[in-house]
Amino acid sequence: MDSILRSAGELLGTELSDPVDLGGSMRSTVLRCRTAGGGTVIVKSFTDGPEGLRGFTSEAAGLSLRLAGPELLGVDTSVPLVVMADLGDAPSLADVLLGDDPEAAAEGLLTWARGLGRLAAGSVPRRADLASLWTRYGGGATSWEDEPWIGQNAARLLASLAGAGLVMPAGLAGELAGIGAVAAEEYPAFTPGDTCPDNNLLTTEGLRLIDFEAACFQSVFLTAAYCRMPFSTCWCVFRLPSGLAEEIERVFRAEVVAAYPALAEDEVWQAGMRRATVVWTVFATVNMLPRTVEDGPIHRTRRPVPTRRQVLRHRWELASTVEEYPAFAETMRLLLREVAGGWDVPPLPGYPAFSGLRAGPAGPAAAAVPTGSQ
Repeated sequence: MDSILRSAGELLGTELSDPVDLGGSMRSTVLRCRTAGGGTVIVKSFTDGPEGLRGFTSEAAGLSLRLAGPELLGVDTSVPLVVMADLGDAPSLADVLLGDDPEAAAEGLLTWARGLGRLAAGSVPRRADLASLWTRYGGGATSWEDEPWIGQNAARLLASLAGAGLVMPAGLAGELAGIGAVAAEEYPAFTPGDTCPDNNLLTTEGLRLIDFEAACFQSVFLTAAYCRMPFSTCWCVFRLPSGLAEEIERVFRAEVVAAYPALAEDEVWQAGMRRATVVWTVFATVNMLPRTVEDGPIHRTRRPVPTRRQVLRHRWELASTVEEYPAFAETMRLLLREVAGGWDVPPLPGYPAFSGLRAGPAGPAAAAVPTGSQ
């Protein structure tokens, strides 16, 4: 701790004190520190292992684009660490979704979708800038853009099914290969990489994103899927009221059409969203299924949260309707019968903020053609 404070203080040219641990990840430590002038800054220090160094490079490069996060005040590649402006105690999207004010939660979702869409659209010309910044901050590690994670997850799914003695539908491997060949690169745009509700702050100046440890350019559909599923890789997963998922997807789509006019075509949009749904369902399955042997809360400390079995079953229910890929849809139905059929857990509930409203169905949203920004 003392070493982190000393290095960050030297970087800023001021003494730092009174560190408050804000959490972080297995790769990082996040501290709110007081400056000699009485203000506060956020210091994020990373481990020196391969994943820590990759997280640092992503964070430093992503924040340096100055597109959506807090102001970057300094970078020290030797520690490594970054120092950012303190955005204060603004509520996160998770806070309002888990709260008791449905209007605040709905407005938070719309603010999030609109801000994320504008970020994606405005970032399109900056891909070369991010690559340059990655090299500048120590891009010796494989970037997230170059990581073949979609194909790797597909291979893990096939191995898991075979290991469990489940007979895979004919054509599954070919469908997954075809999806992977397209899904990673179609209509690329910037993302911080982890746009989960707790990483989206609803400040008085608008949406601000935090946690750029997986910042990269990826298909805009992989980001848009967070509206439809919702929150494809996150712990804060419940069902939305009927119609709200469609609305936030429409708002996001209306923004990205400015960068990619072809996305106004329903055929293009819906096909991309179906591919993204498959990608994230495979991701959820290979990462969560081994941990459902003994079910438990999806997050170690946050409450309320659903269980892993509830979330995974909900993902399979949604993906089982993607009939464009019949072998994959049948695989999801197989998992629902042979695996989830033995799970004695209630259905995924709605978000607490909307407890008085009817939750929407498990099936995919059918977004309307966008008519422009709100």
